[in-house]
Amino acid sequence: MATITAADVNKLRKQTGAGMMDCKNALVEANGDFENAIDILRKKGQKVAAKRADRDATEGAVIALTNADNTKGIVVCVNCETDFVAKNEGFVDLAKQIADVALNTFPATIEELKAQKFDDKLTVEEKLTEQTGVIGEKIDLSAYESVEAPYIASYIHMGNKIGTIVALNDVAEDAGRDVAMQAAAMNPVALDRDSVSQDIIERELEIGRDQARQEGKPEEMVDKIAQGKLNKFYKENTLVDQQFIKDGNMTVSSYLTSIKKGLKVVDFKRVSLV
Repeated sequence: MATITAADVNKLRKQTGAGMMDCKNALVEANGDFENAIDILRKKGQKVAAKRADRDATEGAVIALTNADNTKGIVVCVNCETDFVAKNEGFVDLAKQIADVALNTFPATIEELKAQKFDDKLTVEEKLTEQTGVIGEKIDLSAYESVEAPYIASYIHMGNKIGTIVALNDVAEDAGRDVAMQAAAMNPVALDRDSVSQDIIERELEIGRDQARQEGKPEEMVDKIAQGKLNKFYKENTLVDQQFIKDGNMTVSSYLTSIKKGLKVVDFKRVSLV
């Protein structure tokens, strides 16, 4: 039987983030073998993850990042069950580390991100499972978005509750941040009217027709009225056509043009916990 010292327990605790007694018990079970002890703690995490798989993980942290030359951007959302954990510095650091992995590897999908190496020993998915055991709450990666363009701006809002990345066709640092803030605050459904899905268009037209009929409008005017309401919907809900939050006298599109001729938003991503 190996002798387990307090220093050994503390070392394992620092490596894994697990509790002192969990670390001591794992070292005893592993007869002092650190690698085996880590595996034992991971297995405990897997058991906790399975036990809590049906729990709602609706709290968490959203992290938006860009690379050094602002040509790539990512947003990730790491979830937990309680606001207490979501505000914990260690949990936010975990979300930031996963965001770093996403930015450095730039995978195409969330499944590919989960399969990336978190460190020398664990994948991102394995790290999430491990932390479920350490924290005692369901921990999950629920969202991942990425964009590549000549210039990417990022913005994190409401204490890691909302994250946005905005892609521009040219470098414009302040304008990019302004539009990223706009996307966070105003929650557009699409970039422009051409990007709105046909399902949404049909839904809005049907709502417009119903409203016109309820107002007693003649049937021959119903479609025209519905089209007018759809145009209003575009102005309120597509990013480039929205009123600019810092100056209601211009749209986002006209604001960008005022900054630099030909400057446009080419894409955006928004991830939110609320």
